[in-house]
Order: sequence, then structure tokens, then C-alpha cells
Amino acid sequence: MLRRLRFLLRRTHGSATLETALALIVGIPFCLYAFETCMLTYTEGVIADATRLGVRYAIVHGTDSTNCSGPSKGCGDSTGTNVQNVVTKDAVISLHNMTGLVVTVTYPDGTSTPGSHVLVQSSYEYVPYFGMPGIKQTLQAESEGVVVY
Repeated sequence: MLRRLRFLLRRTHGSATLETALALIVGIPFCLYAFETCMLTYTEGVIADATRLGVRYAIVHGTDSTNCSGPSKGCGDSTGTNVQNVVTKDAVISLHNMTGLVVTVTYPDGTSTPGSHVLVQSSYEYVPYFGMPGIKQTLQAESEGVVVY
């Protein structure tokens, strides 16, 4: 009986198939999670960069600019729609559908004259490429600047 047990334990027929199956069962989900994590991080960086770009746009498009953006008198864009469009246009490089991106432009000082502050906040509900649990998150970015022109 002991001799038969040793013989059975030495046989390696089918072990490569078993090892490959186990490696694929573990390896493929790991690769998908790694890809989703990379894309989540990339999208978060793109949204943060787009938000900063929106602030840069807003600080050079104050009341002294010919294409004024902000709540001051004489500005054609009193709601900051141009700033929102700049952020949304730049965020498209994240390879996601940016229709869910919410951009809020506020002027805490109530005006867009040089020296006043502008705050741009962005929020995006990340949609995973694969239906991996635990990846769906809300990405948020915020940037503030002082109007120069």
C-alpha cells in the first residue's frame, strides 16, 4: 500500500494543465485589477490637471481681458461657462466619457477683477472599464488662484 501511494504521488501527468489553470484563475483578475487601478489613477491625474487648467484660464480672463469670464459687470460669461468648457475639453484625454464631469466655478470675492480669487472644483464618478468590484469611486479635484488680468 505504501508503495502504491508513492507511485501515485510521483505521477505528474496533467500537472502542467492544473498549474496553468490556477495561474490563469489568479492571474487574469490580477491583471484586470492592475489595469483598472492604473486607469483610475490616470483619470484622477487628468481631472486634477484639467481643474488647474481651468483656474489658469480664469485668472487670465478677468475684467481686464477682452474675453472676460466671471461675475463682474461687463463680462459676457458671468457664470463661468467658458472655464467649465476648458476643464471638460481638457479632461477628455482621460479616455472616458466626460458627460458626468461636474465643474463648479466660484469667485469667493464676488468679482473677477484683478486680485480677486477664483475656485474651480471638479467631480467625476469613475466608471470602470470592467465590472470589477471595489473600483467605482468619485474622483474630486479643487484648485484656487488669483485673477491677474
